[in-house]
Amino acid sequence: MNKTGANTADVIVAGGGLAGLTAATFAARAGKSVVLFEKARELGGRAATHNEGGFLFNMGPHALYRGGAAAPILAELGVAYRGTSPAASGGFAVDRGRKHALPGGLVSLITTSLFRLPAKLEVARLLGGLARFDPAPQQHRTVNQWLGDAIRHPDVRRLLHMLVRVATYTNAPDTLSAGAAIRQLQLAFGSGVTYLDGGWQTLVEGLRAAAIAAGVCIESGVKVDAVEAGDAVRGVRLSNGDFFAAAAVVLTGSPNEVSAAVPEAAQTPLRRWVDESIPVRAACLDVGLARLPQARATVAFGVDAPLYLSVHSAVAKLGPENSATIHVAKYLPTDDDSEPGANERQLEGLLDLVQPGWRNLVQQRRFLPRMTVVHHMPTATGGGLAGRARADVAGIANLYVAGDWVGSEGMLADGAVASGKAAGQLAAGSRRLSAAA
Repeated sequence: MNKTGANTADVIVAGGGLAGLTAATFAARAGKSVVLFEKARELGGRAATHNEGGFLFNMGPHALYRGGAAAPILAELGVAYRGTSPAASGGFAVDRGRKHALPGGLVSLITTSLFRLPAKLEVARLLGGLARFDPAPQQHRTVNQWLGDAIRHPDVRRLLHMLVRVATYTNAPDTLSAGAAIRQLQLAFGSGVTYLDGGWQTLVEGLRAAAIAAGVCIESGVKVDAVEAGDAVRGVRLSNGDFFAAAAVVLTGSPNEVSAAVPEAAQTPLRRWVDESIPVRAACLDVGLARLPQARATVAFGVDAPLYLSVHSAVAKLGPENSATIHVAKYLPTDDDSEPGANERQLEGLLDLVQPGWRNLVQQRRFLPRMTVVHHMPTATGGGLAGRARADVAGIANLYVAGDWVGSEGMLADGAVASGKAAGQLAAGSRRLSAAA
């Protein structure tokens, strides 16, 4: 209910993750009465951080892109956080069971045993010119099409496949838009990323505080079952059967969840996104160790296998003093039918290689066999980021969507936060939709 006790609001937001909290805050800052419903007891969704015996585990590896769309929006909302960028030193590229120096700078590029001199020169040329490369002509081309034309040496092509996986969390080179991937590489090699002290829960709590300060009423443990609408939104029906009237509604969640809440007669654009969406998933192993066996071995990326390992506690406060919090992941292909136990053993094997002795130091561990990274990757056939869903829903006035699959700005959390801002401003009537929104 709103502050008057009536089941009415100017704007209703369904979902208390990054996108929903951002949308609610911008709508409330525009002077609208806003109620946010979150079906879970706690806010955050996939941005939540869980305390496991003093170790702070994000839902798999999370990194905030310093030059991405989310950072300035969080600053605009007054959301404070602390953290540090991981260093390239101490990194390995793992190929065919062997560790090689990760080519993260000039010295490591020269000394790495990953490839020979001609390939090293090509890597230097490519990475040296990456910041000036225009992603726009590559939006409708796949990563494999781009690399097939741009790279001469097969070993360099394999390295770029690895870097694309790490930057986008996506293992789909025959589907992913090269333009979207290039933009992520530019962010990664430009301003880099931050691992957050206290985990991503700091962002959730900061957004919650900003929302409450703006006047948002937050109702946890309450699910929006359906949007009631004709040509325009009338309100929502809640899981307890109550009707809540509203002038505008913002839905967050997956395309399936959003579509399921909308009357069938007006589902045409949303059904298309359900049919066309290609989720990105990863198998994630999170471990908390009493200490780090190999203090300088903090990063490892798989070249011949889509694997990732990073000691996030090397630069962020995520556990007890002198302990280690490590995220290990396997980027799953879109047609994945692998057995979860085999994936877990593969991740353990990477830990054995990089941090021998880790098994005797385990304090906490958690395995997420099929973690959803994003609900829809930007595809080459869709034209990259510009081909994602719009924030407004055609056929129903004042119905909006937000999430990591919405809008033309940013991948991963950047897309969720940017689309949340767009949807919140649209719902408040303070922003007109551009052709690319």
